[in-house]
Amino acid sequence: MSKVIGAHSVSVDGYITGRDPGEGRGLGDASMLFDWYFDGDRPSQVFDGFRLSEPSLAVFDAEAARIGATVAGRNTYDDSGWINGGAPHPTAPLFVLTHRPIPDLKDERQTVITTGIEDAVEAARKVAGDKSVALMGGGALTSGLAAGLVDEVILHQVPILLGSGRSFFQELPKHVNLRLLNVVPAPGVTHLHYEVVR
Repeated sequence: MSKVIGAHSVSVDGYITGRDPGEGRGLGDASMLFDWYFDGDRPSQVFDGFRLSEPSLAVFDAEAARIGATVAGRNTYDDSGWINGGAPHPTAPLFVLTHRPIPDLKDERQTVITTGIEDAVEAARKVAGDKSVALMGGGALTSGLAAGLVDEVILHQVPILLGSGRSFFQELPKHVNLRLLNVVPAPGVTHLHYEVVR
């Protein structure tokens, strides 16, 4: 069965956006969380236009190559501009987890799921086959963790304290134990790979 993973660039204080994120404003004042995508000299074999450092490339391309579908929460969907089409992964379809209607989807790779994280992950797994399902955004990850669906958490930790914004982790009904699998220091980012302990 495919794995469910949550992966995101985060500040040291755990934010995935800066102040005032939203549609048309992207991540607010936190674009530096993704500078490591473009600050290197090694082209990604999965994402056109990404140029990473050698250690980041090894982590990023291995992670990206195993994704077969993505589930994104509505805030992440809106903040990232996918309402106008597209998806976070070049080949994996996007499942949008939302309780608010999206009147006119502009991309056939997008599917709206309004019945909860369990249904979103189940639909994504059917499409992903033996590849992994990625959860994007703090709400989707928190819902997945609370439901016991998440197998791995990957933090691309950028050495900055944003002090405000949207937190990656939201309130959980109980604690979740993680086991550190790997740490890869790289220019402008440290890649932390955890397994969820059940």
